[in-house]
Amino acid sequence: MPYLSEEFGNPASRTHAFGWRANEAVERARAQVARGLAADAREIVFTSGATEANNLAILGWMRRPENRGGHILTVATEHSAVLDPIAALAKQGCAVTHLGVDAEGCIDQEAFRAGLRPETRLVSVMLANNEIGTIQELAPLTALARERGVLFHTDAAQAVGRIPVDVHALGVDLLSLTAHKFYGPKGIGALYIRRGKPGLTLTPLQYGGGHERGLRSGTLPAPLCVALGKAVELATTECEVEGKRIRELRDGLYDRITSGLDGVALNGAHDARLPGNLNLSFSGIEGEALVVRLAEQVAVSTGAACSSARPEPSHVLRALGRPGEQAQAALRFGLGRGTTLEEIDRAAELVIQHVGALRGFV
Repeated sequence: MPYLSEEFGNPASRTHAFGWRANEAVERARAQVARGLAADAREIVFTSGATEANNLAILGWMRRPENRGGHILTVATEHSAVLDPIAALAKQGCAVTHLGVDAEGCIDQEAFRAGLRPETRLVSVMLANNEIGTIQELAPLTALARERGVLFHTDAAQAVGRIPVDVHALGVDLLSLTAHKFYGPKGIGALYIRRGKPGLTLTPLQYGGGHERGLRSGTLPAPLCVALGKAVELATTECEVEGKRIRELRDGLYDRITSGLDGVALNGAHDARLPGNLNLSFSGIEGEALVVRLAEQVAVSTGAACSSARPEPSHVLRALGRPGEQAQAALRFGLGRGTTLEEIDRAAELVIQHVGALRGFV
């Protein structure tokens, strides 16, 4: 609050106390973000969120002269904030391989090894999937990439603050995160950029002022940076205890729904899954119809991205091999810090009631 109501200094202003105090606050926040990742503060660059961080990582690396036209290895289940910049690079001459996944959304290590080429310049594999919650085991993949001298980026927007994240244990070179996934404000995120030898240099996406060591020009929003730092500190400190509580609630929701309904399928991994994620398909209905019925009382989403013309099955669920009907019958539940046992009971009751009605049983 002080940086919204009292401290209005520009962090880049180095000639007076107002700027000094703002800069100190921003650097303190940078250190908090770094500690949450077991990183060094000099490895953190502030961005407007994970989308910008993903774009800076992917485009910033592949637009370097030595990487242009090189090969990129990624996964069919990635977020559009990764798939879209890679698609743009493909139009500019980069070769791209989209790895498939198994029925739980996991990558086969041998398929990953086979996908690496002599000309591969970048790998981008998300740590935890935004739709199905599957947590990818990255360390064996980063080890394979390191053997070939290939840079490894991960979109960790869904993971940071929800599960422990250690950039050294993961072995990643670049990691994207965003504040609003762990109760920070919207509009602020960060990119971790590994330091060391050989050095890692990205081409900026925007110019003008040379802020953030020349990687991301523009005046930093001190209040948002401060909030991101504190949110990372709180979320990473509490994530193991809170994760256990949320996981128990999620499993309770699953048990209540499946005990009251037949024809319910779990999408994603059963165990290697984010604590607060539950993605279910209900046979015989459309997910959108169920969302409409629940919208007044339960905030849920479908696994589908809807076009203006008609609902399209989620690309993630299609990659899992789900038939179109099952993919369109998917619903994603997100549990979090504010979720209570009473809400779980009520949500399960409403889902059972409305699925039954949509199936024509009542």
